[in-house]
Amino acid sequence: MATALGLLPLAVGSGDPGREIEEPMAIVILGGLFTSTALNLLVVPSLALRYGRFETGGSEGRAVEK
Repeated sequence: MATALGLLPLAVGSGDPGREIEEPMAIVILGGLFTSTALNLLVVPSLALRYGRFETGGSEGRAVEK
């Protein structure tokens, strides 16, 4: 969040001379931050629920009887 807020002024810059590289780079970095956040918050958990092998029944902590 802090990185995105820090890059926001660079991304919406006024096109001042000497900032020809900074503005597109800030846009690319912000796009990467938003994309990775969306993937980590939405896609990865849904794939884990779909393809993950989760045990039900809560057998941890119990002694196994022979």
